[in-house]
Amino acid sequence: MTAALPPEPLGELTEPAHTDGAPAVADGRRETRLLLVLDPRGSGRHDELPATWRPFTAEHRVVWCRMPAEDAMAQAEQAFAAETADRPPGDIVASGPFAAIALDLAEQHSALLRSVLLIDPAADGFLARADDAQVADQDWEADNSGRLTDLREAGIGVKVVAHSPGGDQDRVPAPLPLGHPDVVAGLTVAFDELI
Repeated sequence: MTAALPPEPLGELTEPAHTDGAPAVADGRRETRLLLVLDPRGSGRHDELPATWRPFTAEHRVVWCRMPAEDAMAQAEQAFAAETADRPPGDIVASGPFAAIALDLAEQHSALLRSVLLIDPAADGFLARADDAQVADQDWEADNSGRLTDLREAGIGVKVVAHSPGGDQDRVPAPLPLGHPDVVAGLTVAFDELI
């Protein structure tokens, strides 16, 4: 079963997603742990990972799915199809509107995963939000508590690792871009805790 794409966000987009370019960008050695990224903004359209993510390739084979690009979900499914039992369990990182799809993928491929790490999961698009992202994310976790509990009981860690700070500090609306320093720092801490 392939996960469905989220509905188009309501309202006006404040930042266009990058639809041009390859549906996925991959980097890192094949024998390392899979790190599947579901990026709603479509970064990496020039066939390389954002610079802030390159250090993750030492421990992971990063498959960065550029979700606005055509066939990005097929690339995510192919990444799982290429996994074998001799590789360490992988991780999914998802931002905003693709948090629910990350949970779908984790349920479908639980034997191949150790974690789902989320950024601003309550952000349903690139819309300016008046509410506090951390509170909205807590509400999202409460609304999805049954699924999160089931995944945790299956041995998959699920954690929100970064929230949009809101206010004048934000240059872009939630969800935070995946290359943002707060996202990279949150992922680094999460990976250290998972070892």
